[in-house]
Amino acid sequence: MANIRVKDWTKDKLRKIRAAESHSSYDSVVKTLLKDRKIAKYADDASDTVTGESVQSQDADIDKPFDDMTVLAELTGSHDDVLFLWCPNCGNELVHFTVERPLGCSVFEMECQRCLTHLDSWAIVAIELQYPIEQKMIEGQLQADLKACVIDYWDRTLQAAANDTLDTEAPADRLVWQFDQYHKQFSWDWPTDVPTVSFVPGVTYRNTVTDERIEVVEAVTENRNAMDAYTVRRYAADGDVVSDQLDSSAIVDRIVNRELVVAEQAVGTTKPTT
Repeated sequence: MANIRVKDWTKDKLRKIRAAESHSSYDSVVKTLLKDRKIAKYADDASDTVTGESVQSQDADIDKPFDDMTVLAELTGSHDDVLFLWCPNCGNELVHFTVERPLGCSVFEMECQRCLTHLDSWAIVAIELQYPIEQKMIEGQLQADLKACVIDYWDRTLQAAANDTLDTEAPADRLVWQFDQYHKQFSWDWPTDVPTVSFVPGVTYRNTVTDERIEVVEAVTENRNAMDAYTVRRYAADGDVVSDQLDSSAIVDRIVNRELVVAEQAVGTTKPTT
């Protein structure tokens, strides 16, 4: 077979894709690109044939920031039957595939090949073809969107748990523990305008109900599958400071009821311990 000549610019792009996606060869890179092109063509053809019917990617009453980017756990379908799954921690594409309608995904777990984070459907982000992935990557906005999507989902999920409208069999304390684990693994600075899903040493939280400030000192237990208890310093509105200990149930209650917001966060406080 004759050799195919490509320009240096193309070679450089192929090298970057191979390194970023850990391909074993350039042949693997080209095959993946051809597959992506086939999927895109399939989606275009499918959209041309659909008339008079609009397929929603999730329930219409879900108020979320992105129409075509959804945490996998609450996804019920897709516009084009094609999904791209992404890791919100490092911004790596995990896999892409075609799906059937309606979409059911009660259990889904996989490890990100780039950052080696073990992810389940509460953290994996599903992106549909209508989301402008390439443009967002060029603008440097994709990672921020992935983070915003996950934070919004975690916040709404715990709000539903507080209101007893949670559409999952997982108990609230299990959700809080898992979200807490992910937040610490991802090393995210939590936004101050969203109630926290985690309890991190070195961070000071404000209780929006009592206006009390709670500085987390350290964990005093080492639970493997549940929230730990922590020693804290409590700063009352009148200036009194009291050392105390909060057990796991008290912490879970405050997080589920969306009472705690970040008031002060030291640099590097969410980085996981080694």
